[in-house]
Amino acid sequence: MRNQPNIVVVGSFIMDLVFRTYRRPNRGETVIGSEFGMFTGGKGYNQAIAASRLGANVTMVGCVGIDLFGDMFISSLKKDGVGINYVLRNPTVGTGVACPVIDESEGDNSIIIVPRANLTLTPDHIESASSLIATADMLMLQLEIPMETSMRAAEIAHAAGVPVMLNPAPFSKLPDHFYQLIDIITPNEIEASQLTGIQIDNIETVKQVGKSIRTLGPKIVVVTLGQRGAYYLDSKEEIQVPAFKVNTLDPTAAGDAFCAGFAVAISRGQKPIYAVQMGNAAGGLATTVLGAEPSLPKLEQVLTLLKQ
Repeated sequence: MRNQPNIVVVGSFIMDLVFRTYRRPNRGETVIGSEFGMFTGGKGYNQAIAASRLGANVTMVGCVGIDLFGDMFISSLKKDGVGINYVLRNPTVGTGVACPVIDESEGDNSIIIVPRANLTLTPDHIESASSLIATADMLMLQLEIPMETSMRAAEIAHAAGVPVMLNPAPFSKLPDHFYQLIDIITPNEIEASQLTGIQIDNIETVKQVGKSIRTLGPKIVVVTLGQRGAYYLDSKEEIQVPAFKVNTLDPTAAGDAFCAGFAVAISRGQKPIYAVQMGNAAGGLATTVLGAEPSLPKLEQVLTLLKQ
C-alpha cells in the first residue's frame, strides 16, 4: 500500500466567477444576487488540488494564459504542493473562465464555461509528459480539454499499466476506443444517463446504467448520486454507499472532491467501500464552503468525518 501515491492529473484550469441568487433569472430578466466570489477552479485543477490535500503527490498537466488568472493558478498550485513543470502558458489565448450560478431556492447550481487556453492543450504536449504519466500510480482525466488530448494521455497510461480514471464531465460522446482505455469511470446521475440513454428514476435504474457502462469497457463504474451517496460496481461487487449528512451551502466542486478522495484511497490500496466512503466524505465537505478551491477539504477533515 502506497502511503503517498503519485497521481497525474491531465485537465483544465477555469477561473470561476460565482454568483449566488435567490433564484435563476428568466429569459430577458435581471435579478439581484446575494453574493459574489472569484475562485480558481476547473475540474482538472480542482481534482489535482483535492488529491494533494488528501495526501497524494500530484503533478498537473494543463494550460493557462499569460494573464492575471494564469498567475493566480500557478501561485495556488505551488501553495498546495502540486507539481507545475507540465503546466503550459499560452501567450495568445487567455485562461479559461466560468460563471457558476447558485440557486438558493433549489440548492443547486448551473455553470457556463468558456475553456479558452484549455482547448490549446494538444496530444503533442502530452507526449512531453509521457514518462511522468507512465510512472504514475493513477491518471485522472475529465472532459474540459480536447478529447484527443485526454485519449492520448489514457493511451500512454494504459500501455504502461497505469490505472486510468475518467470523470466524464461535462458530458460528451466518448469514442469506443476511449472506453477500452478506462479503468474507472465516475459519472454523476445525469452523465450516466447521457452515456447510456437510460433515464435514471431510482436505484434499480442506477444499477442498470452501471452495468450498461461496464459492458463498454471500464472495469469499475462509480455513479455519484449527490445527497444519496454513490453506487459502485466492478466484476466482483456492487455497493451503494450513503452520503454523509452535512450543511450544504454550495455544491460546486463536490464531484471533483469525490473523485480525488476515491482516487487517493484506491491508489493507496484501500478496499472499494472505503474508497467510496472517502469520496463521499470529501464531496460532502466540499458542499459546506462557497467556491471551488476553498471548499476542497484536507485529509484531517475527511478522516474526522469518516470516524463519524
